[in-house]
Amino acid sequence: MEYVQEFVQVDGARLGVQVYPEPAGVRDAPVVLISPAMGVRARYYRPFAAALRNAGLAVIVADLRGTGESTPRPSRACRYGYAELAADIGAVRTALKERLDGRRTLLLGHSLGGHAAVLHLALHGEQEVDGLALVAVGLPYWRDFTGLRRYGVLPYTQGIAATTRLLGVWPGWGFGGRQAPGVIRDWAHTARTGRFPHLGGVDAEAAVSRIRTPVLAVSVEGDQYTPHPTLDRLCAKLTSARVERERYHAESTVDHFTWVRAAAPLAARIADFTAGLPPR
Repeated sequence: MEYVQEFVQVDGARLGVQVYPEPAGVRDAPVVLISPAMGVRARYYRPFAAALRNAGLAVIVADLRGTGESTPRPSRACRYGYAELAADIGAVRTALKERLDGRRTLLLGHSLGGHAAVLHLALHGEQEVDGLALVAVGLPYWRDFTGLRRYGVLPYTQGIAATTRLLGVWPGWGFGGRQAPGVIRDWAHTARTGRFPHLGGVDAEAAVSRIRTPVLAVSVEGDQYTPHPTLDRLCAKLTSARVERERYHAESTVDHFTWVRAAAPLAARIADFTAGLPPR
């Protein structure tokens, strides 16, 4: 399915935004704004966007800063991290305000995009956002993994962080694509501690606990990077929100990424969740 490529300028960065056609026969359809996983281009979500559109939802996907059509290219000179990724969602929402006004709006985050969406609501307010969907998201805290994998996650994640500090950028060697040092620093913090870092002097953990936006939290069977307990940990932080917690079992074998290609039932569930959101 084709989309219109647009751009949003913010703090010297250019954010690539893909706007899909409105669903046929639906007036003022609810809008889903998707925030992708680490290193995943927005265009990867085309099958998922088609499924959401078929379920009656309008779809917008915004590349994370430094990925896909978004700049700057991660380098030693890039200082951005989680705080900037969270603020970027606000910049996209502001740029699209005329199209979003009066329409039910759902933020949907996948993996790192879920962290950004949660922190956006926590740090920048929940006005004009009706719901939050988290799909294949979790705090990759090493103690929440099972078996031998538990003892590999900590050295793996902290090794990536150490390499990034040494090189000044994460080159994307086998994981996550090329990333700015701040993003890797903040991500590695969650893997080491199970907590969000302080961001700009703000206690992000406390801010997350005050989020009141209704949440649909879906972990994916077969997800190697954010298994069910990692999303349980994140949901436990949303103490003020109504959280609907579910596990997704696709008809075919899927993982942290390939669920996107087998998501028609999940898209229908998201549409149902969106339809049931209370008025602002």
